[in-house]
Amino acid sequence: MEDFDEIVSSLTPREDNAAIKSYQNTTAVACPACEKPFDDMVVCKDPPTSLNLDFEMDLCTGIHDDRVVIFTHR
Repeated sequence: MEDFDEIVSSLTPREDNAAIKSYQNTTAVACPACEKPFDDMVVCKDPPTSLNLDFEMDLCTGIHDDRVVIFTHR
């Protein structure tokens, strides 16, 4: 994902632990996969990682530095 650093600079950090780092999209940045604004971006740091979702949502994915990046759409 070529524009990863640019995307991160426009997001609000939310959570950072051993397994994931998450960001909230508070500025309507477009998803690099589908080009629609996304809600959150999750970077999986430690494979395998489990995500416990509280509600159904659409997901787009990408890869940055051999890490899975997930873009959520509610």
